[in-house]
Amino acid sequence: MRFDADVIIIGGGPTGMMLAGELRLHDVDTLVLERDAEPTTAVRSLGLHPRSIEIVDQRGLLDRFLAVGTKYPGGGRFAGIPSPRQVALDTAHDYLLGMPQPITDRLLAERAAELGARIQRGREVAGFEQDGEGVTVELVDGERLRARWLVGCDGGRSLVRRTLGVGFPGEAATTEWILGEAEATASAEEIAAVSERVRQTHRGFGIGPNGEGLYRAVVPAASVSEDRSVPPTREEFRAQLRAYAGTDFGVHSPRSLTRFTDATRLAERYRVGRVLLAGDAAHIHPPLGGQGLNLGIQDAFNLGWKLAAEIAEWAPENLIDSYESERRPAGEAVLTITRAQSELISPEPGPQAVRRLLTELMELDDVSRFFGERVAGIAVRYDVGDGREPLGRRQRDIPLDRGRLYELMHEGRGLLVDQTGTLSVEGWADRVDAVADTSDGLAAPAVLLRPDGHIVWTGDDQHDLERHLARWFGGDMRRAGR
Repeated sequence: MRFDADVIIIGGGPTGMMLAGELRLHDVDTLVLERDAEPTTAVRSLGLHPRSIEIVDQRGLLDRFLAVGTKYPGGGRFAGIPSPRQVALDTAHDYLLGMPQPITDRLLAERAAELGARIQRGREVAGFEQDGEGVTVELVDGERLRARWLVGCDGGRSLVRRTLGVGFPGEAATTEWILGEAEATASAEEIAAVSERVRQTHRGFGIGPNGEGLYRAVVPAASVSEDRSVPPTREEFRAQLRAYAGTDFGVHSPRSLTRFTDATRLAERYRVGRVLLAGDAAHIHPPLGGQGLNLGIQDAFNLGWKLAAEIAEWAPENLIDSYESERRPAGEAVLTITRAQSELISPEPGPQAVRRLLTELMELDDVSRFFGERVAGIAVRYDVGDGREPLGRRQRDIPLDRGRLYELMHEGRGLLVDQTGTLSVEGWADRVDAVADTSDGLAAPAVLLRPDGHIVWTGDDQHDLERHLARWFGGDMRRAGR
């Protein structure tokens, strides 16, 4: 049977483009279908958290992002509560990398295209059906395309999720905000002073400079819209600014106006047959803490190598299912932390009392670090079948005698870092790299990393290593006669 692609990705946002790049590292024929004819200019996210920065570093993209981003000290702030002092997080990238989402989207799309992903814009999907061998996708224009696998990265109103009939339980929106980028005639001093005053009682409000002479403002809407796909008008935006700040700051010439809500939902399943969900198609939540885009990128990073292994037919049993078993709990944890932050920005006396107590607790380093690591995305630990630390955690970048660890991970393969110089990955050399090197940052004689940088084995025994290689990277090619 003829296939038009190994994988069709529906949705060309950051999740879809990250996934396309990951698949292309493994020569998977990948087609991205994006409904919009042109990339969006809407700024829904303002940058990358430490775990996402680690991810682009692992793939050799960090210099591109640093060239257009701005570093802000501190890896993540919970509910906007300032830490009394900076607590170092367990990462080589203990900062936020500020950049408007359209720039993140562009960099990831450029990377995917460079690696050979086919990206088709202005291509809206009408539906799909799957069988035991693949998925047939029907476009609005009537064209039908065939792929071995389909991944829905098509946002919170995901057509893919709805077509699958996957439940999306959670809480409906109770509050809506308007997010706008616009020029303003008010002075920078006036804008800063008014914003500081209003935020004393309304932490869901904010306005500040966003570069290129623009200001980015967030203000509660008058009500929850019936159709949030309809953008707010300039007059609605200005009216809400006046309602909360007493002035509209003379905003004009808006570059983008969008809506978002506190709706919080998590897909009941991330996979049905040959169709998977990632990013906002699998989870939505308020943007407090800025975790949405980062969570989607991390979904794609987890899924890409596993789906590629399935297509290349070396995936061990249940590897593809580990995408859901690992990433759904990660999504659920983010929903928990954003729900908590939503409560803490409420102006009501109860939430404000809890906020004051938590502000005092933040003076304790362990508390500050606890929340910082969760917002930063570096607290995730996957269940890899062994309860010992550091198994299941991602390995931070560390210096080796001959360079940096992450410099060895650009190709998206597994990696054995062997301080003993006696271990071998010979039967898996087509899937796993090995380096004999030493580092003070490694607490074990040797460490086996998956392509996403998570630790799945430590030790110094060759037989035990081979058992774990088979578990995560399939059969020994020597025994298969390859």
